[in-house]
This record gives sequence, structure tokens and C-alpha cells, in this order.
Amino acid sequence: MNVSIAFRTIVVKEIFRFIRIWPQTLLPPAITTALYFLIFGKLIGDRIGTINGASYMDYIVPGIILMSVISHSYANVVSSFYSTKFQRNIEELLVAPIPNWVILGGYVSGGITRGLLVGVVVALISLLFTDIRVSNAAISLSIAVLTATVFSLAGFINAILAESFDDISIIPNFVLTPLSYLGGVFYSVDMLPGIWQSISMGNPILYMVNAFRYGLIGVTDIDVPITFAITCGFIATLTLFSLYLLHKGIGIKN
Repeated sequence: MNVSIAFRTIVVKEIFRFIRIWPQTLLPPAITTALYFLIFGKLIGDRIGTINGASYMDYIVPGIILMSVISHSYANVVSSFYSTKFQRNIEELLVAPIPNWVILGGYVSGGITRGLLVGVVVALISLLFTDIRVSNAAISLSIAVLTATVFSLAGFINAILAESFDDISIIPNFVLTPLSYLGGVFYSVDMLPGIWQSISMGNPILYMVNAFRYGLIGVTDIDVPITFAITCGFIATLTLFSLYLLHKGIGIKN
């Protein structure tokens, strides 16, 4: 089988899967985002004032956009690949002459696409509440793509190791959500007491949010090159681990 055809087939299938059910995949983040901006940005933000020279509304916009990219890139891959396992369709991929990296790349590309598309939707919603002039589009786009890649890979690993539908909801509920809310989305890490600043530095989402914020409004608490190094390190590690799991058939050949 032609590798490019196999890759394209998986990607197109993944994209059409979430586009077909857009009221469940694209509409909810738009509504949730509008509520975030209305409650935190307008009602609470006017009382807070500015953070690092930026209005509170402008300050939280990048974090909310990236938080949506994270959750939806992860959710797309974990739900899709686990459904493939659950419905036994995974056997068709296993018997086909498709390299493991093609399978991984196809599903991850679908997750990246959904994450970025949701990010665009959220960004458009933000324009109803504020007018942000992008400081560095290249940094913003690259961080968004790299972040979506990290969490698409994480979703793939979760799907492989999951043994039930309950297992695919544990990580988003008990890991991703807390890390996202504690990742500097709604506050500057400089506002925290010393010990909590140190603890926050162990949260990778903090680095991604700050780098993305720097690309949009030119404000950050973290050195941007460090974020690129950490994110690329995560991508390399998660990619190798995913390929190892596929090669060994862990979770998919039982």
C-alpha cells in the first residue's frame, strides 16, 4: 500500500469524523469561551485592571485559546483511537501493510487539525470582546502547532493503554484540567507566593501558555526559547513511546 495514500486516508477520515458532528466538537467551545470572556474578562476583569501592562481581558485571551487547543487535540485522538479499538476496527490497520509511524501520524494530524480549528473558533469569539494585535504571528502559530502535537500524542498513548471508556476520561478530568487552570491562564505566575512559583515551574502548560501569550500580546513570565526546547522534548519522547507501544502491540493485540 502506498504510504502517502494510507496517511492521507487516515487524516481525511479523522477530519471528517469531527466535522460531521460539529455541534458536539466545534459549537461547545464557542459557547464556553463566550462565557469565559463575559464572566472573567468583562465582569471580573474590569475590577482587576492590568497585568504586566496588559488589560485583564487581553491577558487571558491567549491562555483560553491555547487551553481549548490542548483539550480538543487530546480529546479528538483519545476518543477516536479508543473507539477504533473498541469496535475492533484496529484489526484492519494491524493487518494492512502500513508502517506504525503512518498510523501514529494520521491520528495525531487529525488531533492537531481539530485543536487548531477550535483555537481559530475561540480566537474569533475573542474578537467580540477585545481587539488584539498579534505581536509575533510565527511564535503564536508554532507554539499552537507544537502544543497540539504534544497533547495529540498524549491522547494517543492514553487511548492505547485505556481498557474502558472510563480510562479515557481520567487523564482529562484529573490531570489536564487542573494543569490547564494552574498554567497561568488567568493569572501571572509572579502573583504567586515564592513556593507556589517554584511548584508552578514544574507545569509544562505554564510554559506553553506564556510563550503563546508572548506571540499574541508580547507579555510572558517565561523565556520563550525554553518553551520551544521543553515542547520539542515532549514531542520526541511521546513519539518514541507511542511507536514503542504500537510496535509491541501493547493494548491493541490483546
